Amino acid sequence: MLNFEFKNPTKILFGKDQIAALAKEVPAQSKVLLLYGGGSIKKNGVYDQVKKALQQHQLLEFGGIEPNPEYKTLMKAVQLIKQEGIDFLLAVGGGSVIDGTKFISAAAVYPGDNSWDILARGIRTEKGMPFGSVLTLPATGSEMNSGAVINRSEIQEKRTMGGPGLFPVFSILDPQVVQSLPARQIQNGITDAFTHVLEQYLTYPIGALLQDRFAESILQTLVEVGPKVQKDPSDYTAAANFMWCCTMALNGLIQKGVPTDWATHMIAHELTALYGIDHARTLAIIAPNLYRYTFEDKKEKLAQYGERVWNITQGTLEEKAEAAIQKTVDFFHTLEIKTRLSDYTDAYEQTADIVYQRFEERGWKGLGERKKIGPDAARRIVELSY
Repeated sequence: MLNFEFKNPTKILFGKDQIAALAKEVPAQSKVLLLYGGGSIKKNGVYDQVKKALQQHQLLEFGGIEPNPEYKTLMKAVQLIKQEGIDFLLAVGGGSVIDGTKFISAAAVYPGDNSWDILARGIRTEKGMPFGSVLTLPATGSEMNSGAVINRSEIQEKRTMGGPGLFPVFSILDPQVVQSLPARQIQNGITDAFTHVLEQYLTYPIGALLQDRFAESILQTLVEVGPKVQKDPSDYTAAANFMWCCTMALNGLIQKGVPTDWATHMIAHELTALYGIDHARTLAIIAPNLYRYTFEDKKEKLAQYGERVWNITQGTLEEKAEAAIQKTVDFFHTLEIKTRLSDYTDAYEQTADIVYQRFEERGWKGLGERKKIGPDAARRIVELSY
């Protein structure tokens, strides 16, 4: 087990009707900017609950943050913050709104002339503007971590960012919001969380017994409740477990003391930047083929995953590992998630070369837990994913 430090300062308020707690969680004298997406919160009742809870606060609004939050849009919010003297941010939405708010939090206090540098140069944010969140779409875990992914479509770039200054002060998780979600978003959320766990688990054994079982328990729970919440989003027990799995999948706990991968994410981000494919679906396209490409390095953990999560008990280690990859693909298919790039675009034939070039330009020579995923490997993994 590797050495590690772990600190997560985000306060979680979980359960029914917790949105009312905003009244005491948001500082009383603050001037608040409410940030949200396309307006679904005005249809499902969340907006009204937030407004009621904050009726004694100074409150401005900024809507229209995209499903892949756009740099250009977020910079408009930064300008509004500086014009109006905002001192607290409240993200009400899913991972994209929360990710966008993290960038806004960083850019609003960034001393440089070009806020894109935060992303392009990977500048860590040590202290951003304070913000909280009300989660409306379980998926990314952004409500309890300090990372974000931001899009800049005019140059077809999608970049990651983070730093200890970008943890939400608090996050409110009310599973009742799940009942209003479209099926596609629930499917994406399950897939996203599942793949987040795999990125931190499917590497190589290092004697982190409890960490492995933490990860396996999240995977097992998603396999159990995923079909239930997909069939009946109003099933509160299933929705609550689904929501908490998504948070636990990426709040930092299960990655401590173990090697992690994340190459799937870095390749998948390129597919979203190029074709606008939902993030979760790009993960489902890339992950199985990355496991096939790196099979020799991952086969021990793949076999363990097959045994403990999918109850694969017959065969050699290699046969169990191969069966585990296929079980993963089959699970994505039960969620109506297609797993080939050609299922999403007809313009896929040059994708591998484009991804190769982008890896070259960025100097990404050694991604993954063994630092072996460079431009050539990325190209081959994408080719396998056609």
